[in-house]
Amino acid sequence: MILSDYLNPGSHSTFITKGKISANKSNDFVSTEEVVDLNGATLFPGFIDIHNHGAVGIDVNAADRDGLLEIAGFLARNGITSWVPTLVPDSDKNYRKAIGAIDKLMEIQVGRPVAQALGVHYEGVFANEKMCGALRPEFFKKFKESEVSELPRLKQGIHMTTIAPEINGGIELVVELVRQNWLVAIGHTKADTDTLEKAARAGAKHLTHFYNAMTGLHHRNVGVVGWALTNEDVTFDIIADGIHVNPKMLEFACRNKTPDKVSLISDSVAPAGLGDGIYEIWGEKVKVEKGVTQNERGSIAGSAITMLDAVNRMKSLGFSDAEVSKMASLNPAKLLGIDKTHGSIEIGKRADLVALDKDGNVKITMIGGEIVFNAL
Repeated sequence: MILSDYLNPGSHSTFITKGKISANKSNDFVSTEEVVDLNGATLFPGFIDIHNHGAVGIDVNAADRDGLLEIAGFLARNGITSWVPTLVPDSDKNYRKAIGAIDKLMEIQVGRPVAQALGVHYEGVFANEKMCGALRPEFFKKFKESEVSELPRLKQGIHMTTIAPEINGGIELVVELVRQNWLVAIGHTKADTDTLEKAARAGAKHLTHFYNAMTGLHHRNVGVVGWALTNEDVTFDIIADGIHVNPKMLEFACRNKTPDKVSLISDSVAPAGLGDGIYEIWGEKVKVEKGVTQNERGSIAGSAITMLDAVNRMKSLGFSDAEVSKMASLNPAKLLGIDKTHGSIEIGKRADLVALDKDGNVKITMIGGEIVFNAL
């Protein structure tokens, strides 16, 4: 198969063979029988969402396999080709049920028109109660010795977690998580710079939803935000909905850190894709009004966007297609350790691709070399 802006002689075509990208050549070499004409749409590597709590009325914590499939189908229609289902703090019983559902999803997802789940992200199991945000502190865990080993794990896939390193035993927790092959991110935290440095040396060099649920920048106290911006080895992800972070501060953070070290996330919750209304999430009512989520405690409770919305917002702020592609695809792939196969349009990589028209609408989503959504 060949994806091409065939009506534009001299432009480049992407050749797909056995689910992988096999070549990028000038259209001068293309025969019409093989071409899928993109009609001027721009081809991007498929978006990778490493922080997603749900969509279309379905919550990852409560979903069964079919519910997760429904979320994943919605994501694919919006250009997301891979995702990491993300859990909020919950009971051990619910963790086990959720992990079981993700296991079942991953057993049957290949070949279906759905974003491919890559693993699981436990957000805030070990967090600072004073920085809980929309999370439920009654389910936070203390770290002593066996708590990491007792967390339910998938049969296969990536295991990511967001923790606050300042909790009792926090640095030892990072060491243990890394030892057990977890990807450790820092978030929901008030850690001082000394603690953050120790956590980074132990293996936690990424921050979850930058600016949110962490101490901000002050000229006499750099805070978590200042530490991240001034530490070259640190990366972060950020919610580009224009609500969690003011667009000017969003642009400031991503320009300062550079698009090479920023990943976009949706942090979407169950109402994403449904519009405004009142929804029941995580044991409380959440109102969505003009795209803004708010729980009964007055906190923003995740977002109602997709990665497509994040991409289009970053483009509206003046970031180039190449920069946005790094933040939405390559950098998440690097963080997850899958950039040899995912995250960019390069020969030998998976043909996970999305074509956007000039207005930012998805025209085609391809996963593993198969077109799973076609709006041409």
